[in-house]
Amino acid sequence: MELNTIKDAFDRVAKKQKLSSSKTQEVMEQLGQEIEQALSKIRSVHDNTASQLDHKLILTELKTKLKEIAPLSHLEGTQKELNIALSKYPKLLEKSFNPDLAKAYRNVDFDIHTVNQIIASHFYQEGLFDLGDCFLSEAKEADAAALKTPYLEMYQILEAMRSQNLEAALNWAATNHDKLQQNGSDLELKLHRLQFIEILQKRGRDEAFKYARTFLVPFASNHMAEIQKLMACLLWAGRLDTSPYSELLSPIHWDKLAEELIRQFCNLLGQSYKSPLSVTIAAGVQGLPTLLKLMNVMTGKKQEWQSMKQLPIPVDLDREFQFHSIFVCPVSRDQASEENPPMLLSCGHVLCKQSITKLSKNNSTRPFKCPYCPSEVEAGQCRQLYF
Repeated sequence: MELNTIKDAFDRVAKKQKLSSSKTQEVMEQLGQEIEQALSKIRSVHDNTASQLDHKLILTELKTKLKEIAPLSHLEGTQKELNIALSKYPKLLEKSFNPDLAKAYRNVDFDIHTVNQIIASHFYQEGLFDLGDCFLSEAKEADAAALKTPYLEMYQILEAMRSQNLEAALNWAATNHDKLQQNGSDLELKLHRLQFIEILQKRGRDEAFKYARTFLVPFASNHMAEIQKLMACLLWAGRLDTSPYSELLSPIHWDKLAEELIRQFCNLLGQSYKSPLSVTIAAGVQGLPTLLKLMNVMTGKKQEWQSMKQLPIPVDLDREFQFHSIFVCPVSRDQASEENPPMLLSCGHVLCKQSITKLSKNNSTRPFKCPYCPSEVEAGQCRQLYF
C-alpha cells in the first residue's frame, strides 16, 4: 500500500512538471513569434529608409503585446502547483522509508570466503573485471581469480558480435554443440542463420549458397521450414531489404542473439542468467518493508526474532523471484518445509505432515476424515510429495 501511495505522489509530480513545461513552452513560443514579427517590421521599415520614430512605434507595439501575453502570470500558477507537489513528495518519502534497516537484520553465520566469491562472481558476470580484480586483491582471495576466465571469454564474444563478427560465437557454439542440444537450444542454428544473411548481403548469392551447404544442411532434418526460408532469400540477393524476408535484416536479431548467448553461456557454467547477488538484493528490497513492519510489531522480542525459523507473516514477491513451487497447507495455512512436507492422502487431497499428525492424533493406523471430502484415510497410507 505504501508503495502505491508513493507511486501516486510521484505520478502527480510528473504530471505537474509536464504541465508546467508545456505551459512554459507555449508562452515562450508566443513571445518568440511576437519578437520575430517585430524584427521583421523593423527590417522592412529600415529597407524603406523610414525614420527612427517608426522604430519606436514598433517597439512600443511589441511591449504592449508582451504585456498582454503576461508570461509571468501565466507561468506562476502551474509553477506554484509543481512546487507544492515537489515539497510534499520528499516528506512522503521520509515518512514511508525507515532508514534504520538494522531492525530487520538477523545474526546469521556465513562463510566469508563464499560471500567474497559471490561478490566477485557478480562483478565478473556484469563485465566489471577491473572492479572484480580489485575486490579479490583487497579481500586476499587469490584462488577466486579463476571465476574471471569464463566470463572474460563471454564478453570477448559479445564484443565481437557488437562489431557484427560472429566467428568467436560460432566457434564457441561448435565446441559446445552437444551440450546445447541437450539443453534444447537452437542457438547454433540462429548464429549460422545470421552469418548466412551477412554473407548474402556482403559477398553475394554464390558464397551464401556455399555456406548453407556446409553449415545449414546438418540442421535440415529438424528445422526444414527455417532452412527453406533462408534458401528463398537467395532469390532476393542484393535486394533483400525489399523482399518478404526483410525482417531478417532487423538489428533486433543481433540483440536477441546476444541475450540468448549470455543465457546459454551462463547455463553451461551452472550459473543463472541474472547474477544471484543482484536477484537476492532486489528480492530483499521488495520484502524489506514487510520485515520492518514485522519488527515494529515485535519490538522487545528481538531474541524471538533471532531464533525464528519461519516468518509468521507472508512476504509477497513478484513472480520473477519465484523459482520453485510453493505449497501452503489448506488446514494450518503454514507453508510446507523440510520438517513439515506436503503429504498426499489416499483420497487425492494434500495436507502438510503436521496437520495429518494432529488429525490422526499421532496414530498412523487410526482412520480420520479428510477435511475436504467424506473419505476416511490413515496417516500410514499418506505419501510425501516432492515439487
